[in-house]
Formats: sequence, structure tokens, C-alpha cells
Amino acid sequence: MIVDKGTLVEFRLQGHRLLGIISGPEGKKNWNLQTATGGVQTIHPRQVTFTATGGPYRAAELSTFLTEAERLQENADLGLAWELFSESQSLVTPEELAQLLFDATTPVACYAAHGLLIEDHLYFKQKAEGYEPRSASQVEELRHQQAVEARKANEQAMFVESINQALAGKPVDWQGSSRLRLEALDRYALWGEEAPERSQAQDILSHLGRPTRPEEAAALLVGLNLWKPHENIPLRRSGIPTQFSEAILGVADQLLENPPEDLDTRKDFGRLAVYTIDDESTREIDDGLSLEILPDGAEKLWIHIADPTRWMHLGDPLDLEARRRATSVYLPTGSIPMFPERLATGPMSLVPGQLNAALSFGAIIAPDGSVGDYEITTSLIRTVYPVSYEEADPLIATGEEPILARLHEIALLRRSHRHSHGAVTIDLPEAQVKVDGEEIHLELLGDSASRVLVSEMMILVGEITAHFATQHQIPIPFRTQAAPDLPPQEELNRLPAGPVREFAICRFMQRGEVSVYPSRHGGLGLEAYAQATSPIRRYSDLLVHFQMKAFLRGEAPPLSLEILKEVIATIDAANYEVVQLERQSERYWIYEYLRQRRTQPQPALVLDWMGGDPQRALVLLENVGLRQPVRFDRPVSRGEMVDLSISQVDPRQDILILREIRR
Repeated sequence: MIVDKGTLVEFRLQGHRLLGIISGPEGKKNWNLQTATGGVQTIHPRQVTFTATGGPYRAAELSTFLTEAERLQENADLGLAWELFSESQSLVTPEELAQLLFDATTPVACYAAHGLLIEDHLYFKQKAEGYEPRSASQVEELRHQQAVEARKANEQAMFVESINQALAGKPVDWQGSSRLRLEALDRYALWGEEAPERSQAQDILSHLGRPTRPEEAAALLVGLNLWKPHENIPLRRSGIPTQFSEAILGVADQLLENPPEDLDTRKDFGRLAVYTIDDESTREIDDGLSLEILPDGAEKLWIHIADPTRWMHLGDPLDLEARRRATSVYLPTGSIPMFPERLATGPMSLVPGQLNAALSFGAIIAPDGSVGDYEITTSLIRTVYPVSYEEADPLIATGEEPILARLHEIALLRRSHRHSHGAVTIDLPEAQVKVDGEEIHLELLGDSASRVLVSEMMILVGEITAHFATQHQIPIPFRTQAAPDLPPQEELNRLPAGPVREFAICRFMQRGEVSVYPSRHGGLGLEAYAQATSPIRRYSDLLVHFQMKAFLRGEAPPLSLEILKEVIATIDAANYEVVQLERQSERYWIYEYLRQRRTQPQPALVLDWMGGDPQRALVLLENVGLRQPVRFDRPVSRGEMVDLSISQVDPRQDILILREIRR
């Protein structure tokens, strides 16, 4: 293609339409152009989109040429031209359009017509060397699409303006499309690349000049005060309801105003002291302990379990809601109860100053720690003494409260009995994290006297329940666990005593299972075991109460074996999800606790090597009770104490990297 020097052409460069004057060839294929700015641009002939007739032109004329073409375009009615050309259905050239619109075919007029056609996305479409008029239906559809896009662009611009106003601290009322865009950001922050609105959220972030990563969406939502700085993403992902519907709350209010008739004949424990031992923050009080001295001088333990079934029945709205939730959720920031709080912490709990309905388990413990006679009865509890774990420990140690001290002695006897039957007790420190506003309170829980007492009494209830249900063929969920296949004792003794040895034993423990058939629980050293001590908090325990109480009334259990299997399958999956959520949330706040103390050294105990590599170890962070992998620059020994520094910690990304501080 030969083009004379001085020819005016339009060419494309990085998507832009520009004018230039041919000044000569550049090599065998390219041309040099003079541009309006006086510079020289080298192009390939394929970049040329329009060639003006006439000439030769000078670079100084380009600005005037472009201005005149734009003036012509301002008054042009391309829609009218389309109506006229669409009748013939023939291809339209820039020259023909110029003749119709401007009554001229000068180079400037033709260029103005070319610009109208090439920039048009409504009336004409380029085809071969000309432009084909679109049909009326096509134009109508395109008009609709353009209107939609214009509306979206306008909404996007208004949304971006609202975002900037909100970030500047000005009040914004999020409505309509803005609310939908915020929901897209919310889901992108929650689900990342798996979010269905990922592209929309990324587009929003891009318009705001922000990186298009999910964590940027989260940061933006925090900045807008729509998310809390420590928004619980695993909780949001789980879909676990954090509130109760108005309908369920209405049911609770109705029960409080008009208590249902109690269907059970209950044993009244009168003035027998009942001690409830819990954390100070616990408000769902579902168990209490008593010691009754019989006329012959024998001691009879009583474990009283709160009876929420007094206030409900299977299949009613409260029951169905509890089944849907499956369990209460305990997070460092607070709990999500299985029942409405006004019931769970009120008439369903064992509370001082009220007449409490309970399911009571009485047992006489033989000198060897085994269970002698036992009984299960529905009951009324009047005299409740609440005691925290912290308060109970000195009362037990000093004997100031003789009943608690004696109950602790019996608990130790029970533990010894279970150990003689294969039970394994693992004593590794666990952190209890509570968050109050900006304050993180972390406490390491040990095997204190009060916790041993409560634990053993709850296990005792589980043994009695399982025995009673098995004896009377009552379908209930049983907890089973295969016995651990521990290495020889001499091998364990070669490990340092304490957490290292305890952790080694822990690794041999088998996973517990739920079954409708009784079987041995190897970890507890029991022939059968069933949980029944937390009916306010665990739906499976509530099922046990429904089944057992029906039998005590002389009725058939309301759930058959097959139906019970179906219910267990449903709640077991929900329970697993909640356990994972609680672990993730606790780890998040432990990481945040460490982040706030990231300049402080962290003492740690080497528990074990990883993959047999003595330079890769699992350590126990002593300040927070957390087990964490660490790579060392040297071989370390099991049981060795090391000082670690926090190299990197990001609670949101679940990252904690530790390095040894070499002295």
C-alpha cells in the first residue's frame, strides 16, 4: 500500500483514535507520522482507520481539522440518518453519510461522518468496507441495554460517592441498589473466590481504587461500621442463627405468663442443700450436687439436672427450634443459646429463689468407687447455693464446706475406680478466652479440685443413665469410644513426665462416636455411657430426658429406635460444625491476644518432633496453652524449654509464625 507524503490519516494507538500526517516510510512495513503535538509516531498500516482525501496536509492543520469535524458532529442527527438508510438496507459509507448530514463530501465532512459511524453502538454496525443499518428491533434492544448500563453506571457512581461520604464520617442511608452492592461486598468478604458476586464486588473495589482481594472488602465493611473489627467470619459462614424469631420469643413469653401443667410426680428435696458449681459468667445452670445422709448413716450422692422438658414437649415450636440449633454455641465473645435466654437462664435453670424442676440421679458409691444402688427421679429443688470454680477450690481444700470436701473425696474415689478399669485422663492445659469489649481475658484451666468434682459427677450420671436405659431398653443416644492402643508403659516412662507424656498418650486416643446401641467407652473406662447433664445446652441430652421421663411416667418412649437414628444423624452434623466454629473462634482470639503482645517473648515446651525431624517440633505455648508447629535452626529435644518470638501473627488469615530466641 503506497501512501503519499502529507496524507492525513486517523490511526489507533492503545485504543485511542488519533490524527497524523504521513512523513515517510519507516523500514519496509511501517510509516512515520507527524502528530498535532509536533512529535513523530511510527505505526503499522493496519493501525490506520481513516485516510483523508486531498492534501498534502501539514501538521499545523491537524488541530483545525479536528475542531471543524467535532463542530459538524455536534449538530448531526444520526438517528434520522438511520431511519432513512434503514429503508434501503444497503451498506452506508462515510461519504454517503456526510452527503446526507452535512450536504458535503469534503475531507472534514467525511471524517466527521466516519467518527459518527465508528463510535456508534446503536444504529449501525461495521461490515466490510461500510456500515449496515440495524433493524428496528435491534435498535430497540440496544437502547434498552444502554439505558440499563447507564442506570447501573449512575447507581455505581452514587454508591461510590456514598461510600466516600460514609468513610468521611457522614451519615448514609443505604437503600435499593446500594444495599445490594453492600451485600455483594459482604459475601465476597465471607466467601472470597467462591462468592457468586465476586466480579461485582471486585468491580466495586476497583472503582474505589482499592485492591480487589476479599480482605479488602472486609476492611471496607469495617471502615463503614457495617462489620465489627473482629467480625466472626466462620460464624457468618456457618449460617447459625444468632437470634430467635419473634414467633419463638412469643412462645417463650406465653410459657412464662402461663406455665404449662407439670405432668410428672416429683420428689421434693425440701431443704437439702444443692450446690451448683460453674464459671462466674455461666447463666445456664443445668446441674447441682447434694449429699444426703440416710437413716442408716450411708451417704447418697444426688446429681440434679435441670429439666427443660417441664416447659415443652416433643414436636412443639421450642423443641423444633432446639433441634434445628442442636446445641448452644460458646464463643469468646459470648454464647448463642439453644433456647431463648429468658427461658434458658430463668425457669429452665437451677436458680436460687425459685422452685426448680429437675431430673435427679441418686447413687450410693461402694468403697471401691463402683456404683451400688442408684435411682432416677423427677424432682423439685428449692435450696440452691451457687458457687464458682474459683470459690469452690479453697472451700474444698480447707474443708470449710464439708459437703463439697466430701463430694470431692468421692469424686477422687470414682476417678480411681475408672482408671482401674482402663480410663485415661489427659491433663493438658486448656485456655479459656473471654472477650469483653476491647479486653481479652485468657485463663489456663487446670485439673483443679472443683473441676475434678464436677467432671466426675457428670460422668457418674452418664454411667447411671446408660445402665438404666440399657436395662429397660429405652432408646437413647450413647457415647462410645474404642480403647486407646497405648504403647508399653516403659516406653511412655522414657518420655518426660507432664505435658510431653500426656500429649503422647493423647495421640493414641480414638475418636468418640454416637450410637443408639450401648458399647464400651474406653476413654472413660465405662461399659456404657450416655450424656444427660446438659439438656439446656445439648439437644442430644434433651432427647435422653424426653425418653427417660416417659419411661418413669409409665409411658412408651416417644421416639422409636429408627426415628432416634434419624434425629441423631441430623444433630450430629450440626454439632460437628459448632465444634469447628468454637475452635476457630477461640484460636482467632488467642492469636489476637498474642498479636497485642507480639513484642513479648513466649516460653514454650517442646512436645514432640514433626515427621521425625528434630528441627521441626510441636510446642506448647505456656502462656496461652496453644499447641503450635515451629521450625528451629537446631535440633531440639522433647521436654526442652525454649523462648520464642512472634515473627508474624495475623488472626484473620489464621497465621502464627514463631522463631526461637537464641541466647
